[in-house]
Amino acid sequence: MKPAIHPDYTDTTITCACGKVFHTRATRKNMRVEICSACHPFFTGDKKILDTAGRIERFQKRYAKGK
Repeated sequence: MKPAIHPDYTDTTITCACGKVFHTRATRKNMRVEICSACHPFFTGDKKILDTAGRIERFQKRYAKGK
């Protein structure tokens, strides 16, 4: 590798809007993020799963009448 062309890889702190703090290494110092794995709805289980079974049954009933 060529010397002096790569950015410095240092310890950094990533802070989420919810208050969770992660310590890692990156090329940037002290980053702030809006959402993390602790507050994202997909990871916390708050994500709403749509029940498509009802829609499929209604679709099948509607077009079964025409036969």
